[in-house]
Order: sequence, then C-alpha cells, then structure tokens
Amino acid sequence: QVLAYNRHTYETVAQSLVLTVVPAPGGEPPFQGEFLVGNRDVEELLPPTAQDTFIQATAGVWERHDLHVINVTSALDRGGRVPLPIEGRKEGVYVKVGSHGTFSPCLASAVSPQSRFRCRLGQQPLASCYDTFAPLFAIRWCNLTLLQVWPSPTAPGPVWGSGILEEDGDFQPPTEAAPQDLLPGYLVTLLVPLAVAVLLCLLLGHLMCCRREGV
Repeated sequence: QVLAYNRHTYETVAQSLVLTVVPAPGGEPPFQGEFLVGNRDVEELLPPTAQDTFIQATAGVWERHDLHVINVTSALDRGGRVPLPIEGRKEGVYVKVGSHGTFSPCLASAVSPQSRFRCRLGQQPLASCYDTFAPLFAIRWCNLTLLQVWPSPTAPGPVWGSGILEEDGDFQPPTEAAPQDLLPGYLVTLLVPLAVAVLLCLLLGHLMCCRREGV
C-alpha cells in the first residue's frame, strides 16, 4: 500500500499496488555506486525518463554502458533535514546505480582517502574527469559511496530421507526423569509470605492500639 500526500493541501491518497519481484537476468550487479542528488526530490527521479537521463549522465563518469538504477531513496529517510520553504530548495535523493564492470578512475579518486580528507576540511573532493551530471543534477561528491557486493554462498538445504527406519534403527525413547519432592519448595513458598504478613499485622496492631496517647 502506497500512501502519498499533497505538499500544498496535505491531502492524502492511498493506493494498493501488487509488485512481482523477479531476479535480474544477469544477477545482482557486484559494483554499486550511490549518488546524492541535492537539487531533486524523490518523486522527480521516479519516472523512467528521469532515470534514463540520470543513467546517461552516470555513464559519462563511470565509463560503462550496462548501468541501471537499483534504488531511489529520499534524503529525508537517511536523516536529512526538511528544506526551508524557499524557492528552489529540494529534499535531496540517494540514487544507487549498479554495473557488472569495475569503477572508473574518476569514481575511485572521488572516494580516495585524500578526497575524504578534503571533504572533512570543507573543500571540493578530487575528481579526475569532467562532471557530466551538471547542470541537470547537482551531485554531492563528498557523499558518494561505492560498494562491491559479491553473492554469498547459499548453505545446502536439509537432505530428506525416505521416512522409513532402517534395520536396527529402533527408536530409543529418552529415559524418564527421577521423581522430585516438591513439598519443601511448596511450603517455603506458602509459609514465608504468610509469616511475614502475620508479623506486619502484629506490628501494625501494636502501633495503632498500644502506642496511642494516654495508653
């Protein structure tokens, strides 16, 4: 179920969608890069035409042609702040792109330790190529994340037998537990609170009846 709201009137609309997830023909791409687009909202990058434009811009810096969008997430879901109501301010969008080819030297230099150090100083990160995203997409290169995902080996499942016991395979039930004497524990659980209650009643009666003024 998808719940949407109007930014201006705050009206909400709910719609149920049935999604069928099928594995990718070539499997999950092992090389994935996540870009933060600062001048877009999440709904602006959901249409296929906008994603195609973003893929074309990504191909210029990745130097690959087998790219495709894996995920689109609003920056507000990653802890981003709601933008001020000023013309041109956007929420920001994280776009994850995958490929079966390695990262280009341009992307590798953008996430290098020297580039991260410049980002901590508030400077522009290192980039050895022309930014093909501009001017349509303002990429925040200090938030670039490169991932190399390898498929994890699947554990072998259980081996089912025929369901018939083999010869000399009689079932041996577990031995019976020795009987236990539960009377001492029962008496302790019952008598100790009763004795404490009697003592408290005697103490309260003594204070109320024998400690009165003039007695």
